[in-house]
Amino acid sequence: MISLEPYISAVDWISSVEVRGRVTELVGLLIRAAVPGARVGELCLIHSPHRAKVLRAEVVGFRGSEVILMPLGDVSDVAMGAEVVPTGTSLTIKVGEDLIGRVLDGLGEPIDGKGIIEDAVDKIVLARPPDPMKRQRVTRQLKTGIKAFDGLLTVGVGQRIGIFAAAGVGKSTTLGMLARNTEAEVNVIALIGERGREVRDFLEQDLGEEGMKRSVVIVATSNEPSLIRMKAAYVATAIAEYFRDQGKKVLFLMDSVTRFARALREVGLAAGEPPARSGFPPSVFSELPRLLERTGNSDKGSITAFYTVLVEGDDMTEPIADETRSI
Repeated sequence: MISLEPYISAVDWISSVEVRGRVTELVGLLIRAAVPGARVGELCLIHSPHRAKVLRAEVVGFRGSEVILMPLGDVSDVAMGAEVVPTGTSLTIKVGEDLIGRVLDGLGEPIDGKGIIEDAVDKIVLARPPDPMKRQRVTRQLKTGIKAFDGLLTVGVGQRIGIFAAAGVGKSTTLGMLARNTEAEVNVIALIGERGREVRDFLEQDLGEEGMKRSVVIVATSNEPSLIRMKAAYVATAIAEYFRDQGKKVLFLMDSVTRFARALREVGLAAGEPPARSGFPPSVFSELPRLLERTGNSDKGSITAFYTVLVEGDDMTEPIADETRSI
């Protein structure tokens, strides 16, 4: 049966009037533009005479009568007065069975040189968590293939688990072992803010050909704009939700929540939010549960999630570690 949900959601964004604006300011990560009627979360296209490609940007806030845009790409060659065209839509990605075995960037586009995704449908990146009254209880064990987990630290189907540790102690190696040995049907792996050289090491050594056969890997390296690093977590979660809606048993692995929170902090502070706990603006602590609550069991399938959290100096009271542990 064809799902009409993406089309019904798109109707809310449709406007019968074509609106265009102009860039008025570019400072650091922010682009300010005069675009009447733009909405938070809406994608805009920036046409600059000095750029060969159109730059996509998302509305993240307002300042006076102007909108604040965060670019989904490099802002070099963006000119003062460049034309800004609101699209009337939020960020969507292509999802389908052909995603398995592929490596995608933070916006869901293939980067493995294997061509476009065939037989795909559009899915909105920012979705709501499962209805709490329809969310199934955790009653069954998920066999991970790792004796320490299966014998001592039993993992339930649909459970959320945090791996808290300092850098360089084997979190990525553990995720690779889980992906290779789990009984889950599909692995969705999000590498957020990783160093570029570590991505290939993870794919070839930790994950390997065996693990890649049933995995989808989403990569947003540390050099990517903060908005892309932030969106990568939502994109990966949306892909996991797609496979859960197909009735599959999904294993979701995200490395790491801390780098996702840092990307949120960069976006929030650039948009003018006041710093709060350890420099993190309030939106960080509201976005974390919005992301983490999307995994778990539904009335169709399950997402069992492992989230790594960087803990500096074994300080478990650090704001992100403390907040993640409590969710």
